[in-house]
Amino acid sequence: MNKYSLVSIADLNKDELLALLERARYFEEHPNQKILDGKVVATLFFEPSTRTRLSFETAVNRLGGRVIGFYDASTTSSSKGETLHDTIKMVSNYVDLIVMRHYLEGAARWASEVTDIPVVNAGDGANQHPSQTMLDLYSIYKTQGRLNDLTITMVGDLKYGRTVHSLLMAMSYFNPTFNFVACKELQMPEEYLKFCDEHGIKYTITTDFSPEIINASDIIYMTRVQRERFTDIMEYERVKNLYTLRNDMLANSRDNLRILHPLPRVNEIAYDVDDNPKAYYFDQARNGLYARQAIICRALGIDPLNNKPSNAQ
Repeated sequence: MNKYSLVSIADLNKDELLALLERARYFEEHPNQKILDGKVVATLFFEPSTRTRLSFETAVNRLGGRVIGFYDASTTSSSKGETLHDTIKMVSNYVDLIVMRHYLEGAARWASEVTDIPVVNAGDGANQHPSQTMLDLYSIYKTQGRLNDLTITMVGDLKYGRTVHSLLMAMSYFNPTFNFVACKELQMPEEYLKFCDEHGIKYTITTDFSPEIINASDIIYMTRVQRERFTDIMEYERVKNLYTLRNDMLANSRDNLRILHPLPRVNEIAYDVDDNPKAYYFDQARNGLYARQAIICRALGIDPLNNKPSNAQ
């Protein structure tokens, strides 16, 4: 496993997180460069994606690298029965970095263990999504001016939502308070509650998306109930519209409140919220470009602040 692979947000310590945020800010100011000249990045998307794939590919292109890969696994040899092991070994012959999304939890970790090429996890099932976490952290920092001592309310699908799992772990360095708002079937998994307990993180668990919770929040992180994670379609139909944030619900919220969402949304944020200055989810998506530029450079051993390769290669 390459030591610069990023499979889980837990692969990064606090200093590494802050260093990536500093570099994301640099790339926001200087997005177009040629520091990846001669580098080839594979984007292997075994599961559908819009924002993640396009932002990774744009990040490579804006930094002067080249992209190969696929976004429909049915067009690849995996449809003929080729194993993930063999696909990764084969692609490793051609590229300097692999960015992979897969529908199976643990797939990215497995891929990173069968190649010496760095692997960046672009989402593995309901498990982790570390690049989303970095753009979330960057969005929180930009809107709040700090990461410490914030109250973050997570709403919706907390069971299968890999973005909230990764964000929870990353925020453990910054003394957060969490409100976990979900129906009984989609509450935060026990392993993440245990993580909070072990790290002294304060949290509440509730099914009620109440005015009191909204008005006490610095960040509201809405999530989509993910149909693709359900084996029972009737269960999905029953829970999919339980939580919807409407503009009138924000009337007495804090001035610094910002609303985040990893997107795509379905019904969980009403369209009348879009014009509220507290809505930040489209800006959040744009921040993904800068965060992923920072992640790509780290994986390739390039420090953009020095504009030269580090000793990683």
